[in-house]
Amino acid sequence: MSGTISGRALHYVFKIGDRGATARFYREILGMKVLRHEEFADGCDAACNGPYANRWSKTMIGYGPEDNHFVMELTYNYPIKSYERGNEFIGITIKSKETLERARKNNWPILPGNVLEAPGGYQFFIIDEPQPTEKDPVEKVTLASSNLQKSIDYWNGLLGLKIFTKNDEKRNVLLGFNDDQAKLELQEIDQSINRAKAYGRIAFSCPYDQQPAIDAKIKEANATILTPLISLDTPGKATVRVIILADPDGHEICFVDDEAFKQLSKYEPDDEKILDRFIKKDESGQLQKQYGDK
Repeated sequence: MSGTISGRALHYVFKIGDRGATARFYREILGMKVLRHEEFADGCDAACNGPYANRWSKTMIGYGPEDNHFVMELTYNYPIKSYERGNEFIGITIKSKETLERARKNNWPILPGNVLEAPGGYQFFIIDEPQPTEKDPVEKVTLASSNLQKSIDYWNGLLGLKIFTKNDEKRNVLLGFNDDQAKLELQEIDQSINRAKAYGRIAFSCPYDQQPAIDAKIKEANATILTPLISLDTPGKATVRVIILADPDGHEICFVDDEAFKQLSKYEPDDEKILDRFIKKDESGQLQKQYGDK
């Protein structure tokens, strides 16, 4: 692949079992807002909701527009209520003393080191400093690596993410496409990576015409492509093309075409009410009766 990838960090995908409690945590504790919510009748062709063929929903939530903020994608599979967690996801770092204040006010447990745990066990590391208003408060996503050098060879050598810092003593590396974006931190651990059932996915965008080059580069390196280039439809919204990869530890990586994604990811102010309506139906048992236990 000639040249470099013009990548843009987008979001991290979480599988959630309790949509109501999860929405409360992200809105009332982290202080994020719902940016868009989408319901799907069938499983995703790119396994965006995991290996499930059932109805599912996707909620994008964050501190600001997806054009310039790293946000969270909350994936809910009807009617799955919990997922076995592995050790691949370590945490997300956010600069926001205001979040700690909200946690105290709402009696949400603050673990040692200013760690907050979302429903499902996902951890957020909170920096006790004023939340920035001119930039994204989300600083980095930290994932586990079983072999840091192999991870660096993949993310930096193959995908072209820049190395911002590398600490041999702490056995971690901070990577990203641009300084003004949320970063990916890889932390070496003394065990193999177990992604279990709750495994996530990190997403980036790149120009449409760079996707085939990424495909060719990954094939040339005999690395893993989970889903070859495929176009995905969202009801009433833009169709996007994606390619899904996996790094040496199995961490899933989505590259979506930036042009279509900017159309798809436009803020939908009414979607928060739509999410609340589905949560209410779910908690009342209406949706459980409709979709049953699978």
